[in-house]
Amino acid sequence: MKFFIILLSVLSFALPAKNIAIAPDNLFPKVKLETSKGVIIVELDRIKAPITVDNFLTYVVTGAYNNTIFHRVIKGFIAQGGGYDVNFAAQKDNGTIVNESGNGLKNEAFTIAMAKENQPHTARRQFFFNLADNKNLDPGRNWGYAVFGSVIEGEEVLEAIAEVKTHYDEAIGWEDVPVEPIFLLKATLLPED
Repeated sequence: MKFFIILLSVLSFALPAKNIAIAPDNLFPKVKLETSKGVIIVELDRIKAPITVDNFLTYVVTGAYNNTIFHRVIKGFIAQGGGYDVNFAAQKDNGTIVNESGNGLKNEAFTIAMAKENQPHTARRQFFFNLADNKNLDPGRNWGYAVFGSVIEGEEVLEAIAEVKTHYDEAIGWEDVPVEPIFLLKATLLPED
C-alpha cells in the first residue's frame, strides 16, 4: 500500500510536468506564426478542441513547425502547411489524433483547422487556414475538418498568401504549390495575458 501511495504521488507530479510547456491551464492560448509574408497570431480554443489544441501546441513548443512551408494554397479556399520543409520532405509527426470536427466551430474565413486524409481520425501535424467560409468542410453526414482557433492578427498576411502564384509541381505531382516558397519561419506560444 505504501508503495502505491508513493507511486501515485510521483505520477501526480510527473504527468502534468510533461505537458507544462503547452500551458495546459490556458483555455485560449495564442500562437505567433512568423511567415515569409508577415506575422499571423491565432487564438486557440482549448474548451471546444482540447485534443487538437494540445496536439498543435506540442509541435509549436518543440520547434517542429519552424522552417516549414505552406505547400498548398488555393485562393478563396485554403492555405495549408506545417508538414513539409522547403525540399518537400515530410516532417516527423507524433501520430494521428481524434477528429474534433463536431465541436461547434465552423470552417469560416480566417479560422485554423487540422488537415486530414480521407478517413476521419487521420489528422497529424498539418493545418490549414480557411481563406473563405468553407461550409463544405464542416461536419454533416460525414466527418468534417476540426477547427481549433481563429486569426486575431494578420488577416492581411493570409490575404497576401492567397494571392501568390501557384502551379502543378511535376517533381512531386501536386497541384496548387506556390511557385515561390512561403515559409513558416517560426511558431511561438505567447505568454498568457
